[in-house]
Amino acid sequence: MPWRLRHHRYQLAVSKIDLATDAAWSFLRLMKANRLLFVAGLFAGGLVVSDLPAADSAPKTPKKPVATTYQGVTVEDLYQWLEEDNDPQVKAWSGAQNQRTRQYLDKLPDRAAVEKQLTEWYAKTSPSYFSLVSRPEIVFAMKFQPPKQQPLLVALASVDDLKSEKVVLDPNVLDANGTTTIDWFVPSVDGKRIAISLSKGGSENGTLHFYETATGKALPDAIAHVQYPTAGGSAAWNADDTGVYYTRFPRKGERPDADLNFYQQIYFHKLGAPDTEDTYSIGKDFPRIAEIALEGSHDGKYILATVANGDGGDFAHYLLGPDGTWKQVTQFSDQIKVARLGRDNALYLLSRADAPRGKILRLPLEVPKLQNAAEIVASGEAVIQQIVPSTDALYVADLLGGPSQIRRFDLNGKNEMVISIPQVSAVQEMLALEDGSFLFRDVSYTEPAAWFRCANEKTEPVKTALRSTSPVSFGDIEVRRAFATSKDGTKIPLNILFGKGMKQDSQNPTVLYGYGGYGISLSPNFDFTRRLWFDRGGIYVVANTRGGGEFGEEWHKAGNLTKKQNVFDDFAAAAEYLIKENYTRSEKLATQGGSNGGLLMGAMITQHPDLMRAVVSQVGIYDMLRVELAPNGAFNVTEFGTVKDPEQFKALYAYSPYHHVVDGTKYPAVLMMTGANDGRVAPYHSRKMVARLDEANKSGNPILLRTSSSAGHGIGTALSERIKQLADIYAFLFAQLKTKRITKSE
Repeated sequence: MPWRLRHHRYQLAVSKIDLATDAAWSFLRLMKANRLLFVAGLFAGGLVVSDLPAADSAPKTPKKPVATTYQGVTVEDLYQWLEEDNDPQVKAWSGAQNQRTRQYLDKLPDRAAVEKQLTEWYAKTSPSYFSLVSRPEIVFAMKFQPPKQQPLLVALASVDDLKSEKVVLDPNVLDANGTTTIDWFVPSVDGKRIAISLSKGGSENGTLHFYETATGKALPDAIAHVQYPTAGGSAAWNADDTGVYYTRFPRKGERPDADLNFYQQIYFHKLGAPDTEDTYSIGKDFPRIAEIALEGSHDGKYILATVANGDGGDFAHYLLGPDGTWKQVTQFSDQIKVARLGRDNALYLLSRADAPRGKILRLPLEVPKLQNAAEIVASGEAVIQQIVPSTDALYVADLLGGPSQIRRFDLNGKNEMVISIPQVSAVQEMLALEDGSFLFRDVSYTEPAAWFRCANEKTEPVKTALRSTSPVSFGDIEVRRAFATSKDGTKIPLNILFGKGMKQDSQNPTVLYGYGGYGISLSPNFDFTRRLWFDRGGIYVVANTRGGGEFGEEWHKAGNLTKKQNVFDDFAAAAEYLIKENYTRSEKLATQGGSNGGLLMGAMITQHPDLMRAVVSQVGIYDMLRVELAPNGAFNVTEFGTVKDPEQFKALYAYSPYHHVVDGTKYPAVLMMTGANDGRVAPYHSRKMVARLDEANKSGNPILLRTSSSAGHGIGTALSERIKQLADIYAFLFAQLKTKRITKSE
C-alpha cells in the first residue's frame, strides 16, 4: 500500500501544535538552560502579561439573507455570500480580517521571540523517518529534516546504518519555495522504480510521476489528478513492474464538472505509453463517494482494492488475481475494517462483525469468498487496530483506551506473545521485513518517535538508527491518566501532561485538546514545541471523547450521526473535571481542536461560552446544514448525516455552531485558522462563523480569523508557514491565559 498523508478526510488528529512534531503528520520534534534563557528574554522578571492589546474593529460584514427550507424548517443564512471564494468582495473581506488579525497578533510582546525560538529548535532537530516500505534489500522512507520545508523520500540498505541512505526524491530541490510535497509513494516489486504523487500549495491535487530508485532520474510518464482531498489516491505495481494500477478521477467531459472529484475508479498505466492509452480496470459500479486504497502482494501477483463508502468507516474489498479478473471479497455491510495480503497466499481481515473491538480472520486466496474465512484471533478487551502478516507470523497492534500494545501470533493465530514496548506509548506504524523480522514506530508523550526492530520469535525489540531526538528535554514532565464523567454517566479518559511539582490550586494555564470523530483515536504523541507551554507552568490535556476509536466501534458509533452531541458533552465534562479538581479555572482554560475537532470547538463556543477563556480552532466545520454541498463534504454524510433525512437534520440543526451563535453573548477569545487551498473543509466555514461571532459578541474578547494563502488543510504546509502558525497560536494563548515565566526557584 502506498504511503498516504491522508490519515483521514477531516482529521488533524493532532493540533497544529502537535503537527509541528509527529513526523507522519507534518512532522517532528536537552537544553534546559537555553530554554530558561529564552523564557527570560520573553518575560524579564516573570511578570504576568496583564495588558492585552485590543483588536481593531471588525470589518463591516454586509448581511445578505438567504432563506432555505429543510424538512419544513426555514433557516435564514445572513452570510451565505461569504462562500464564494473568488468573489472580489469576499477576497476583500478576508484580506481585511487577515490584516486585523496580524495587527493584533504582531502587537503581542512575545510573538516574534516565540517564532525565533521555534525556528532555532527546528534547526536543531534530528531527522525523522516515517512511512517505511520494504523491498528486497532496501527500505524506503519519508525523511523530514529541518530546515528543509518538506519531507523527502530516501532509500536505505539498512535501518541500522544511516550511511547507507540515499535520496530518491527531494521536493525541496524541485520547488525552492517549499510548496511542493509528496502525497504518497509506492515502489515497484523489485524496488528499482517508484511511483510518486506530487502536489502543490497544500492542495493535495496530485500528479503521478515515476523515478528510478538508483539515480533519482524522472521517467517521462506523468498522470494528472490521481489524488485529491475528496477520495485521496493510490497505486500498485503489476507483477513484472511494467506498469501500475492507479486511482483515477473523471477527466473533463467524462462527467459534469460537479462530479470531477468523485467517482474514483481504477485504471492501468503501462510505463512509456501516453496516459490517454490507459485502460479501465474496475470502479464504474462503485459509489459516487468511493475512496480507493490499493495494495500489491509482495510478488505483485495480487492487487487488493479497499473501497471506502465515504468516511463513515464502511469498506468493501476487491481482489485482482493472476487470472486478470477482479473478485469482490467483502461488502460494506460485512464490517471488515482492514484487509492485508499475506505472503502465504492468504488474506488477513480485521472484522468488527459481532466484535466491536475486533477479531481477525484468515482467508485463502484460492477461493476468496468471505464465507471461507476462518477466525484465528478472537475478540477481547483490547481494540485491534493494525495487522501485519510477515513470512511466518502475524503482528497485531492493539489500542488500550489510548496507549498501544503489540501481540505476535503464528499465521494460524496460535502461540500468542506480547512484544515489549514503552509504557503509555503509541504504535504508529508496523512493517514486516523480507528476512522475517519486524519493525514498528513508537512514540510517547515524553519521548520522541523511534523505530524498533524485533527479531523473529523474539519479544524484546531493539531501537534502530531511525530515531528522533528532541532539542529540549521532557524529563521533568509527568503524564497522569484520569477520567471525567460525561452528562450520561460515561467515563471519559483524560491524558494530563504537566511539570513535576505542579500544584492543583486552580492557577495553572491549561489547554484541553479534542477531536471525537471517524473512529480516530487520540493516542500518545510527542511534540517538542509544548516545551514553550510547560515553561509557562502550563498543563496540556488530551480528551479521549466518544466518536473516536479508543474503545472500539461502539465508542465511535456513540459519537457520530444523530449521537454527535455526546462528543460535545464529553468534552465539556472534561473541562468541568479540570476545574472541579483544581487543575485550572475557566479564566485559565483554553480549548483547541482542528477539522472535525474544529466542529467540536464551535460547539464549545456556542454551548459553553463561559467555560473557557480562549479557543483555538483550526480548519473547522461550523455550518452543518451546508457542509455536504462541498465536494469533500459529500464524503462525510456517512459520519455526520444529511439534511435530507428528517432525524439527521434535526440532530445537525440542534448543534450546528453557526446556527447557534446568540446575539449579545459574551464569547471567549477566539483564534480561527484556515487555509485558502483547503480541499477538505471549505474555508468559508471559518469566514461565516467569524462574521456571525463578530456581530454577536459582547465580551470585548478578540474574534480573529487567520487565512493562509499558501496552505490547505495542513498536509503539505511548508515548515516556515507551520512555524508562523505555531508562533501565532502560542502568543495568543500566552496572552489570553496571562501566563508567566517559571524560574528555577519556582
